[in-house]
Amino acid sequence: MRNHVIDELMNFASKDDRAFFVTADLGFNVVEKFRDAYPDRYLNVGISEQNMCSVAAGLALEGYMAFTYSIGSFPTLRGIEQIRNNICYHNANVKIMSVGGGFAYGDLGMTHHATEDIAMMRALPNMRVYVPSDEVDAVACFKEAVSFDGPAFIRMARGKEAVFHEKDEIIDPSKLQRYTEVGSDINIITCGTLLGEGRKLQKKFEDCGIDAGLFSILRVKPLCSDEIKELAKKSKLLITMEEHNVIGGVGGAVAEALSEIEEKHAVLYRAGLQDTYTSKIGNQDYLRDYYGMNADKVFSHVMETYKL
Repeated sequence: MRNHVIDELMNFASKDDRAFFVTADLGFNVVEKFRDAYPDRYLNVGISEQNMCSVAAGLALEGYMAFTYSIGSFPTLRGIEQIRNNICYHNANVKIMSVGGGFAYGDLGMTHHATEDIAMMRALPNMRVYVPSDEVDAVACFKEAVSFDGPAFIRMARGKEAVFHEKDEIIDPSKLQRYTEVGSDINIITCGTLLGEGRKLQKKFEDCGIDAGLFSILRVKPLCSDEIKELAKKSKLLITMEEHNVIGGVGGAVAEALSEIEEKHAVLYRAGLQDTYTSKIGNQDYLRDYYGMNADKVFSHVMETYKL
């Protein structure tokens, strides 16, 4: 995913002199091609994410479109004050690119688990938030992010993730991505690379005779609220799946949308990190299972808890 986005950034930079890449001493073996092609529009500020955000804001206020880059929660949570005060307050044209959302760096421990970043970025005025599920989605999100002036956050996977779309498929990040028809019993809304688990979950329900639909959200903010409300009106249960704290994440965003519906609508189950820190260490699949956000655990919870 990240390689495809960097390639797209290279393509964008070849056509637009405003592109300026800022990294905090990370991204090696990925960002060198930009550095070598555009040395005057590349800056490594060292291990200083707060400074990276401030430098990017300054560049943006001087007319550049600045791109920051780091892993996990580093480009967001470590520089949150600078993002709030220097980038978002001024509506500065900075695109924040994070690699390794959720448990992608699971074996490095809680400091590298990005499980609050969506919530933090959602809360900032002027910020748009994108969470692609694969490389095709990621390029579509990048293209939309550079189509407007203002802050954007793109939360990418670590790399070598599954691909769910054809390379030439046209993706509109503002729309709910549809993989099945609307389910009359259950509709599943995934976020990021959990789309793969969502597919397994949808099949588990179908194998039990439960009519289930599968969808994904790419742009978490602004949210495709109207489409989500329609899903909720047409089914009994709505499930959100995210590799993130359910508070403030996609589950929280969907809950906010549902709170505006006056008619009868589906019950919402938010699968994700249940308001806790990740004290366990392991690979991504292990942590998804341990914290109850893979297909098997979500299926078991739903079948034990809800009458469909």
